[in-house]
Amino acid sequence: MQLTNPSPSLHNEDLAPAAERKWGAFSIFNVWTSDVHSLYGYFLAASLFLLCGNFFNFVLAIGAGSLIIYFLMQMVGLAGVRTGVPYPVLARASFGTFGANVPALVRAVVACFWYGAQTSAASGAIVALLIRSPGMLEFHTNSHMLGHSTLEVICYVIIWALQLLIIQRGMETVRKFQDWAGPAVWIMMLLLAVYLVIKAGTFSFGSEIPPDVLAQATAGVGITSAPGSFPALAAVAATWVTYFAALYLNFCDFSRYSTEPALRKGNLWGLPINLLAFCLVAGVTTTAAFTVYGEVLLHPDQISAKFDSWFLAALAALTFAVATLGINVVANFVSPAFDFSNVFPSKIDFKKGGYIAAGIALVLYPWAPWNTGAAAFVNFIGSTMGPIFGIMMVDYYMIRRGKVDVNALYQENGEFSFGGSGWHAKAFIALAVGMVFSSILPTFTSVLPAWWGTYGWFFGVGIGGSVYFVLRMGDRG
Repeated sequence: MQLTNPSPSLHNEDLAPAAERKWGAFSIFNVWTSDVHSLYGYFLAASLFLLCGNFFNFVLAIGAGSLIIYFLMQMVGLAGVRTGVPYPVLARASFGTFGANVPALVRAVVACFWYGAQTSAASGAIVALLIRSPGMLEFHTNSHMLGHSTLEVICYVIIWALQLLIIQRGMETVRKFQDWAGPAVWIMMLLLAVYLVIKAGTFSFGSEIPPDVLAQATAGVGITSAPGSFPALAAVAATWVTYFAALYLNFCDFSRYSTEPALRKGNLWGLPINLLAFCLVAGVTTTAAFTVYGEVLLHPDQISAKFDSWFLAALAALTFAVATLGINVVANFVSPAFDFSNVFPSKIDFKKGGYIAAGIALVLYPWAPWNTGAAAFVNFIGSTMGPIFGIMMVDYYMIRRGKVDVNALYQENGEFSFGGSGWHAKAFIALAVGMVFSSILPTFTSVLPAWWGTYGWFFGVGIGGSVYFVLRMGDRG
C-alpha cells in the first residue's frame, strides 16, 4: 500500500509494507525446513521421538504439537500477509509506536545470542571434519587464540562471513538461499538415515535402547517422566511447540512477502507434514546409529564423526553447516535486522541492522556465552516471548478484529501513539503480569510446581493475552 507522510522516525524502505509478493508456497515451506534442520533441531527432534516410547505415541504427541504450531503460525502469518509489515511494526499496534522497540529488542537480544551459538555449532562441524587429518589435529591442539583453538577461530569467522554474503542483497537473496538449502539438507538427511538403517540391518523406533541409557542421553531436553507415559507425551508436545517461540513473533517478517493461499499451503507442508517427517527421520537415524555404534548419538555431527569414509563425513559436515546457516538466517539474522532498524529507521536499514546483529555475535565469540550460564539468562529473556505473542494476537484478532490502519503504524501522532507518548501502558502491564508467571516465578522461586516450567510459554501467552484483553475491554482502537 502507499503510505501518506510517514514519520522518518518510524519508517524506512525496509520497514514499509511489502510492495512485492514473491514468496510462494515453496519458499514458505523452506522457512520451516531452514528453521528446524539444524544441529540443535535434530537433537531435539531425535530426543522427543525417543521419549515418545513407540510410533503411535510419536504420531500423537509430535502430531498434536505440530498442529498447534501450524495454527499459531497461521495466525501471525495472516497478520503479516494482510498488513504487509514486519514484526516490530506490527507490534506498534499493541505496544505503541515507540513502545514496540521493547518487544523488538527482546527478540533481537535472543537472536544475537543464538546467532553466535548456531555459527559456533556450524563451524564446529567443519572443525570435526578437518581434525581427521593428523596435521590439522596437531594445529588444532597446539595453536590457540581468543580462548579457542586457532582452527576454531578461523572456521567461525569463515562461517560468520558466509552468512553476511547471504544477507547482502536483502530478503530476496534469503529466499533463494533457503529454497536451495532446504531440499539439499533433506536429501542428505535421507541418505544418512538409509545408510545407517542398511548398516544396522533393522528398522526400529528406539524400544531397544535401555531406559537408563535413554534417560541420561536425553537429560538436556528437561523431560523427566518415563518415556511413553502421558506426562512425557504432554511434555514432548509442549516442548516441541515452545521450540518455535521466537518464530511465532517474527514469522510475519517472511509471510508479508507472500499471499494467503501460498501461506496456507506452505505452512501445511512445512509444519505438520514436514515436522512429523523430520522427527521420524531423526529418530530412526538415531536408533539405527545405536544399533551400529552402541551409543545414543543425538547430534548428527557425532554420527558423522564415526564414518570411516572421508567423503561421507565431508558431505555430512558440509550439510550440517548449511543447515545451521539456514536456521541462523531465518531465525537469528532477519529478525534482529528488522528489529534494530525499527529503533532508528532513518539511520539503520535492514542491511545495517543485520551487520549489527552479526557484529554482536562476533564480539561474543571469545567468551562463548552459549556454553556458560549465560544461556539460562537468555532463555529467561526469551520466555517473555509468550506474553508478547499473547498480547499481539489478542490485539490483532480480538480487539481490532483483524483490521489495522497500516498507515497509522508509521505516524508519530496517530492512533498508535496512545496519548502522544508512543507507549501503550496497558500492554506493558499485561506483559509484566505475564512475565511473572512465564519467567520470574518459575526461574527464581519454588512457588510453582516443577512441571510449570515446561508449560511456561503457554501460561505466558494465556495470562499475558487475557490481562491485556481485560484491560482493553470497552477500549477499542
